[in-house]
Amino acid sequence: MIRPCLASDGAATRMIQIYDTTLRDGAQREGVSLSCDDKLRLARRLDELGVSFIEGGWPGSNPKDAEFFTRARELPWKHALIAAFGATCRAGGSPEDDANLQALLASGAPVCTVVGKTWTLHVKDVLRTSLEENLKIIECSLAYLRASGRRVIYDAEHFFDGYRADPQYALATLQAAMRGGAETLVLCDTNGGSLPWQVGEIVRTVKGAVKHPLGVHTHNDSDCAVANAVIAVHEGAVHVQGTINGYGERCGNANLCSVIPALELKLGIRCLPDGQLRTLTEVSHFVAEVANLAPDEHLPYVGKSAFAHKGGIHVAAMRRSDVSYQHVDPAFVGGQMRVVVSELSGRGNLLFKAEEVGLALGGGADVAGVLEEIKALEAKGFSFEAAEASVALMMKRQEPDYRPPFELIDFLVNVEHRTGRGIFSEAMVKVRVDGEVLHTAAEGDGPVDALDAALRKALKPRYPQVDELHLTDYKVRILDSSHGTGATTRVLVDTHCSGTTWSTVGASSNIIEASWLALRDAIEYGLTLAEVNR
Repeated sequence: MIRPCLASDGAATRMIQIYDTTLRDGAQREGVSLSCDDKLRLARRLDELGVSFIEGGWPGSNPKDAEFFTRARELPWKHALIAAFGATCRAGGSPEDDANLQALLASGAPVCTVVGKTWTLHVKDVLRTSLEENLKIIECSLAYLRASGRRVIYDAEHFFDGYRADPQYALATLQAAMRGGAETLVLCDTNGGSLPWQVGEIVRTVKGAVKHPLGVHTHNDSDCAVANAVIAVHEGAVHVQGTINGYGERCGNANLCSVIPALELKLGIRCLPDGQLRTLTEVSHFVAEVANLAPDEHLPYVGKSAFAHKGGIHVAAMRRSDVSYQHVDPAFVGGQMRVVVSELSGRGNLLFKAEEVGLALGGGADVAGVLEEIKALEAKGFSFEAAEASVALMMKRQEPDYRPPFELIDFLVNVEHRTGRGIFSEAMVKVRVDGEVLHTAAEGDGPVDALDAALRKALKPRYPQVDELHLTDYKVRILDSSHGTGATTRVLVDTHCSGTTWSTVGASSNIIEASWLALRDAIEYGLTLAEVNR
């Protein structure tokens, strides 16, 4: 088992501040819109996770963010400090007259994070003011908030671009922020274009020049946000800003679900309270759910596929040593190892899958024969990666003493349009159960629903538990659209019973046959599992 990288005394060598900006920067992702209630739910979960700061939004920009801070003031926070985000006062103005800074104070947030210009291009072409005036507004804005009793974090916008353009001026903006009372200077890769060695070199240089706590805020436009955040900490940064799942504008922000375990497990740098790292996968999924986004199954550490193994050689090795193809123990982040079955599988994949789904294979099971069958069926359009129950049944059917709970003889499905009634579906099935041929018919909302109902009607006298099997999802995919209506169709069915969910698959150029194959496996697996657990 791979252990976290800790100091020799068992304690983390360092601890850094995790500053979560999912509620502000993350909400700038295209397609995300969080209500105030959503933001409060997320903030409470982030607080339980144990981050140091939760950035609630920009109170001067919209009523929803202002409402968040009003409601947040009434809530108890266990670990995190609530931070309000804003900008320096306007060029030529004063903090006392600046509506943005007044909104920061009115928010009641104990921490104010202020963004200021570092890059000379932005000072001259965006603010359209002098370099000297920009230094002045940085210093006086922060000093005003400090004098009003707020802790202040300074976000040096476009710092890495600004440093490459004019190192002396970029450092001068940090010095102005220090004079204004900033407790942390956050170096921002706002355009997300910096590469890790550039970030590392600049952070190292700045750390030697300013002698003040540094933070980092990276964007992912070059797909380097996590690497840039990690190398910044390696070079001395003590504060990391990012978002859960990497949500953010354009290509997103540094993904805290990767940054946190990388720091804790690889560098021995503590980010969260004891035990909270194991909740990271659950937090990732919770945030995706509230944001109304499908979880990214391929995210490192927290994705469903992060510890999934498909290649036969890999699985064979994993059955002997679970560190052979995993860089960390999945349990450290609340995940679990999975084995995927496909045409790339080996014997170990099938044995592992049988153990995983709780079906013991008898000594007569022809695993090699099942493997060849899977490869042949996948060539025809089946896909068993997400249909573990169909795989388990294929293995059970190879056992000499296995008897299926039912066998299909015939089925017939009619879809009609009748005047006054509209579309009407009816199905007939003829199955053999314990040697007896049963012939039943049923109606349904559609042909598949009618087929499902007819099958259950036939089975219920012998297997009353069939009523407990609930079809929860039905997915259809066209595999070769160039064949038009003759294309091969793949059907995936999810079924649930007593806290357990399983998936089955069928494929055919006829969608009803594909559906029947998936339904047959779904019911047969459920009845077989019930028999095993009896």
